[in-house]
Amino acid sequence: MVAVLGAALPARAQETAMVPVQVDGETVRLEMRFYKPTRQGRVPTLVFNHGSTGRGDNVSLYTRTFDAPAVARFFVERGWAVVMPQRRGRGASEGRYAEGLDPVGARGYVCDTGITITGADRALRDVRAAMDAIRAMPFVDARRMLIGGISRGGILSIAYAGAHPEEVVGVVNFVGGWMGTACGNAATTNQSLFERGARFRGPTLWLYGDRDPFYSLAHSRANFAAFTAAGGKGVFHEYPPPPGRNGHAIASDAGLWSQQVDDYLKLIAPPPVRPARR
Repeated sequence: MVAVLGAALPARAQETAMVPVQVDGETVRLEMRFYKPTRQGRVPTLVFNHGSTGRGDNVSLYTRTFDAPAVARFFVERGWAVVMPQRRGRGASEGRYAEGLDPVGARGYVCDTGITITGADRALRDVRAAMDAIRAMPFVDARRMLIGGISRGGILSIAYAGAHPEEVVGVVNFVGGWMGTACGNAATTNQSLFERGARFRGPTLWLYGDRDPFYSLAHSRANFAAFTAAGGKGVFHEYPPPPGRNGHAIASDAGLWSQQVDDYLKLIAPPPVRPARR
């Protein structure tokens, strides 16, 4: 399925494809959404990961395909491709969705640390499978791959970079966290996942909004402090919420964060130096 983007976005098209990947010993097809710049050849590529489904108790949300058009527009305008994979059981992806859900009944996500960390590890295996497939795609410059995401996608991206530091040049984390602060053990759970990312030796970018109903700024600052105390490198920025929305939605408003992300891209993935003409 191909849907043509608006003229303001300098991309050939927005494409959605079912991509076969290997995960947990089986082949499943993951839905992936692609944004590509107009220039040909291999280009730097952002793999951008989605978050949860709110409380997890509305099954109809599982099959809703995640998209982040403001993020895609920003990167495509700068010559980057953007790929947004949907993990197992999300969007049109095959498989069962199982990322910290109540194993019996229909209570949605639970606060049990063992269940939720098992769900995060499962999600990370999906991210690994998607990254392997994306790296081999003909438009991807595997030397300049960036990983990022929103909410659960943000914390997964930090943790993934720590586990596979040689695969990515950086991480852009929008309002990242795994367990919401309604759970009393959220700080312990989230910090343990963020600390995994400290093994990534490059700089990371953390972008958070005020009045976030899932992760307060105080909670997120503490997560960042735990990450840096474990040896991680990064910069933490905070923003007011977009007009009419809460702070969890800052990714939808590039006017808030464009300067910081521009500066970060120049730091971690400068354009290749072309030989001088003679």
